[in-house]
Amino acid sequence: MIKLCVFDFDSTLMDGETIDILANVYGVGDEVKAITQKAMDGELDFFESLVQRVSLLKNMKYQTVLEVCKTLPLMKGSCELIEFLHSKQIRTVVFSGGFHEGIDFAQEKLNFSLGFANFLHHKDGILTGLVGGEIMFANSKGFMLQRLKKFLNLKNEEVMCVGDGANDIAMFKESGLKIAFCAKQILKTYADICVDEKDLKEIIKVIK
Repeated sequence: MIKLCVFDFDSTLMDGETIDILANVYGVGDEVKAITQKAMDGELDFFESLVQRVSLLKNMKYQTVLEVCKTLPLMKGSCELIEFLHSKQIRTVVFSGGFHEGIDFAQEKLNFSLGFANFLHHKDGILTGLVGGEIMFANSKGFMLQRLKKFLNLKNEEVMCVGDGANDIAMFKESGLKIAFCAKQILKTYADICVDEKDLKEIIKVIK
């Protein structure tokens, strides 16, 4: 029986990539999107790509970041899926290689149990172009899930993960049920189930 579901955030619970959306607002969208795509396809080291992308946001107003993050579009079916999981007494956690600035607002709307992500460093209300936090490396989600399983005394078969990109591979390896949602090909090779319709309610049909 599944007791814990771990979600990726960008392009999984949220319809898009937070840093791409911020970059578009700041006028550096093309540069950031090119790096994001290479990272999600596994062509670039996640840490290096994260640092490169965030550096392009240097001098952006932090208040603008918060305003944008408040209105990030949730993925179709996200509310219904999390409500379903909670009705089955399954805890829901988010591991994001993105930012708390995004997932914390989403947590208020979706009511998932816990979230881990990174923080955009800012000083005097301005982004410095630096980043730090809990999911900085390609293997961070795997290490975090190892700790969480130990803390909650869970076996692999009691855990399911839902993600879409290369940096979700590490958590898939620590999970019993692996669901690739509208995913990059590199992640599909590690998945038990692939859902290619852009509606998270499709996952309810799979696990019911």
